[in-house]
Amino acid sequence: MGATALPSAPSAVERSAIKKVSIRLVPFVALMFFVNYLDRTAVSFAEPNGMGTDLALTAAQFGFASGVFFIGYIILEVPSNMALHRFGARRWLARIMVTWGIVSLLFTWVQNSEQLYVLRFLLGVAEAGFFPGAILFLSQWVPTRHRTKVLALFYLAQPLTTVFGAPLAGWLIGHHGLFGLEGWRVMFLFVSIPAILLGVVAWFYLIDRPADATWLSTAEKEWLTGELAAENATKTGSSERDHGREALKEAFRSGRVWILAMVYFGFIYGLYALAFFLPTIIEGFQESFGTSFSVMDKALITAIPYLPAAVVLFFWSRNATRHGTRTWHVAGPAVVGGISIPLALYMDSPAATISVITVTACAIFAALPVFWSIPSRFLTGAAAAAGIALINTAGNVAGFAAGYVTGWLKDFSGGYTLSMFVVGGFMLLSAALMAALSRRRPAGPSHPTDQPLLEVH
Repeated sequence: MGATALPSAPSAVERSAIKKVSIRLVPFVALMFFVNYLDRTAVSFAEPNGMGTDLALTAAQFGFASGVFFIGYIILEVPSNMALHRFGARRWLARIMVTWGIVSLLFTWVQNSEQLYVLRFLLGVAEAGFFPGAILFLSQWVPTRHRTKVLALFYLAQPLTTVFGAPLAGWLIGHHGLFGLEGWRVMFLFVSIPAILLGVVAWFYLIDRPADATWLSTAEKEWLTGELAAENATKTGSSERDHGREALKEAFRSGRVWILAMVYFGFIYGLYALAFFLPTIIEGFQESFGTSFSVMDKALITAIPYLPAAVVLFFWSRNATRHGTRTWHVAGPAVVGGISIPLALYMDSPAATISVITVTACAIFAALPVFWSIPSRFLTGAAAAAGIALINTAGNVAGFAAGYVTGWLKDFSGGYTLSMFVVGGFMLLSAALMAALSRRRPAGPSHPTDQPLLEVH
């Protein structure tokens, strides 16, 4: 049994610096992520509450509209990241928020499926680069050993978006007739405005570098700047341009990068299949179980799986941070999610169905922050940038596929059973690939089987 060396106890300056960054920056960037995720998934609340009928959408058309967002995101992700490096994360994140807020606002007046497709595509174009940009921004503020914790705090915004966003969406949809608009149009109007306002605030609130932060003491600035500079020095060669070219080739030729991309594909496929179609599945309870729910009831039911998911995310990431990331931190949730999501459709009541879906949501969100701590453990510099971009692109492809394929299979089969088996299959494949990746290490006593995933070669 191998043992992992424990880090030395942090100094007082280190503790205070990380605490200030965690309080000052992480909640604000997480709030940006909250609004970002709410805007991209608002269509899932609108479809079963009037939009589907008003625009005469089939399940396949809704699925395509849900997924085409990711096509725009994929096309512009690399150029957006290049612009972010050129103009700075603060300016570029603020620009992204204002732009996507304006595009999201236009959904208020969409009239047909074709306009819906165009606006969803443009929303992806407008949002391109936000997630990797936010990760980059936070990574410029904390050393590697603190990033898993910070990333988990940031990622909490995603499940909490549904916890608070679903009731908010239901409440707004209930204001049918306000300004002469249908309820779902009222929702789009009021969930878009915060993005524009936050973008303006971000321009003045965020700071690109610790050295420029007036709320840090001189000692804290010096410690953060020194730690980050030391890390960057280990990732840059003497011939940076040549090293970058070779690193790009190394990342795209790396079997581990491609395996991680496929692992991530399975998780994101499950995430967005739930995000886009859970409200519609809940709408179907009325026919399947003879129940009757108000708009607010359906919104609250939609939120149920995500509060436990946020709690599990926090404690699962905390365990991985304290004890080292192990294969089962990612593969275990993938197995649980892969089994539970199709099982949910065989339950005999709405409560039982939502209970099993809650298990699925907990599994997906537990694994994601831990997963993102893995690539940087064997990739550095340009190879890390290229490898992470490739993995994130696989997730965007999964987002498109989850929406379109789930809707198409629903139309084809007449229900969601086949669609959810496909979701479960992809998550089980993620588990198998994660287990295979953990075995890609040299044999010998220096690499015992219980070593953290950091030791994978």
